[in-house]
Amino acid sequence: MDIYLNGQMVNAEQATLSVHDAAFQHAVGLFETMHVQNGVAFALEAHLKRIQNSAMVLGLTKMLDVAPLAQAVEQTISHNEVTDARLRLTLTAGEVSLLKKTSSSEPMPTLMIEVTPPTQYDLKYFEEGILALIVPGGANPFDAMAGHKTLNYWPRLRTLRQAASVGAGEAIWLNVSNHLASGAVSNVFLVKGQTLLTPFARGEEAQGALPAPVLPGITREIIIDLAQKQGLDVQRKMLSVEEMLDADEVFLTNSSWQVLPVSRIEKQTIAQGKAGPTTLTLRQALLEQIETQTKNPHKLVDDEQGGASGGRK
Repeated sequence: MDIYLNGQMVNAEQATLSVHDAAFQHAVGLFETMHVQNGVAFALEAHLKRIQNSAMVLGLTKMLDVAPLAQAVEQTISHNEVTDARLRLTLTAGEVSLLKKTSSSEPMPTLMIEVTPPTQYDLKYFEEGILALIVPGGANPFDAMAGHKTLNYWPRLRTLRQAASVGAGEAIWLNVSNHLASGAVSNVFLVKGQTLLTPFARGEEAQGALPAPVLPGITREIIIDLAQKQGLDVQRKMLSVEEMLDADEVFLTNSSWQVLPVSRIEKQTIAQGKAGPTTLTLRQALLEQIETQTKNPHKLVDDEQGGASGGRK
């Protein structure tokens, strides 16, 4: 596979970054992971808008045009002739030094895009669910980087590895008030009756409340939209561990596994210890939407311009 690196397609074994790049020196950068199907990156516009917002809010760059990013993503997919893949877009601050005076000109960011074969998950996970562990105090609302997909993923990967060491598939983070935040690499949903519950994400907090240290997941937002279309009441709110353990169903979302049921949390079995009906229904609806929109991406644009439903809100 070739990698897109700063405007050029480079063989993966020959692609290099400067030792002075901010990603290597200080973990200054952002990334997006996307699901490629039928040769199309699903929800591309939403992913690029999120990284654009984070880049501006965190001061990575003063201006980020998403149109060239979209072209670079499409070029990477077509150049490598992939149909199904995992795509990662990484944007760093480029060659900057904290020891030098700020230059009059803004540093040139580093852009890297790579496609790799999609992760193959055992299908039984989506039928039987997974075990998840709880990590107290992992999410900090006072951290300005919380709720953004930055390169500083060590804390998350550390808890994910701790979970894997005991056979768990995910670590569920709590915030400093011991309310639910998210998974180490996912968003969390609870089902109670006909209500779908999920913790506040960044930008959804009540006025005057502490910032939510939760990434506004792209798959999360699509699931919320699908749930509402199916007549479920969707509530974004502060959720306790007790509410999670008492839920009818618990599931996790991200761009790689889409919707992943949780059948056990620590020693507590959730519902019947397998994927629940709402989880399965929403997962199937998402898979169908991915297939439809990647097979005919231009139809989605036409529908949105015509005012039809079916796009991301």
